[in-house]
Amino acid sequence: MHSKKNIPRLIAWETTRTCNLSCVHCRAAAQDHIYKDELNTKAAFKLLDQIKEVGEPIVILTGGEPLLRKDIFEIASYGTKSGLRMVMAPNGTLITRENAIKIKESGIKRISISLDGSTKKNHDNFRGVNGAFDGALRGIHIAKNANIEFQINTTITKTNLKEIPKILKLAQELGAVALHIFLLVPTGRGKYIIDQEINTNEYEETLNWFYDQKEKTSLQLKATCAPHYYRILRQRAKKEGKKVTFKTHGLDAVTRGCLAGTGFCFISHTGKVQTCGFLNIECGDITKQSFKNVWENSNVFKKLRDFKNLEGRCGFCQYKNICGGCRARAYEKTGNYLSEEPLCSYKP
Repeated sequence: MHSKKNIPRLIAWETTRTCNLSCVHCRAAAQDHIYKDELNTKAAFKLLDQIKEVGEPIVILTGGEPLLRKDIFEIASYGTKSGLRMVMAPNGTLITRENAIKIKESGIKRISISLDGSTKKNHDNFRGVNGAFDGALRGIHIAKNANIEFQINTTITKTNLKEIPKILKLAQELGAVALHIFLLVPTGRGKYIIDQEINTNEYEETLNWFYDQKEKTSLQLKATCAPHYYRILRQRAKKEGKKVTFKTHGLDAVTRGCLAGTGFCFISHTGKVQTCGFLNIECGDITKQSFKNVWENSNVFKKLRDFKNLEGRCGFCQYKNICGGCRARAYEKTGNYLSEEPLCSYKP
């Protein structure tokens, strides 16, 4: 029997590591060349069958750039027919009228496109390629014309912190259904811009600003890799005498801060399983064992599912069940994924 809370809700699968951009924060430090040992089509179908054994999560086809994988629409169609909710995270620059039709026909329910600046100059600097902003906007317009639902993702660093209100406005103007903000986790190429990570006060201010936008926008708003937001939601609601109501299903579900290993996991292009893409500890390998086996029996997953294992301030914080701190940031800072979240100013 599954305990209900340990059924996966979201699985991000790095279908390929090949990418046509060179983003400064890239977890995978992805480049534009072929990577060895990528799961082939048959292995991809087998993986989707095995995911189905443990639940019916949303499967995020990510990369690299998923549109560079030749069989991506076969994979998406197979997942859709299996009853999984398939979504995709392209960077937008490779979307054409032809593949937009295929995205739609393969049953992909939503795509996410990242905008890390509200202008060409800022986004292109972040993405490491001239024309990335224009390409992303072109892809968004094509997707919109094909009636594909899309959300905007934004990774927040010092360089674009002041631009977030403009990005929110741009997302509204473009017709996005949601804006998901991501707080930088310094892994992969992100390690080299650790000086651009916002500090604890900026973090707190940004998340409080984000909370204030809930009443002002029709967009679904979600903070990812920002578990403190879930504490702030409750603190603010209590202060304002409001009942805390959340969307509890789908891509915009606001359920808990760090979902690593509890409701979420990451599968690499070679089949290695991690609790999330930023926490670089291998928890299993689906080329050698079943996904069900990894999900249910990985020691790392088991430790993260018992919040009593958290250490430092996170260990005795009254919000640990709903926040949990970012386990990847803790690991990058201390080498211990159970230690306290280094970017939190809250004193429990």
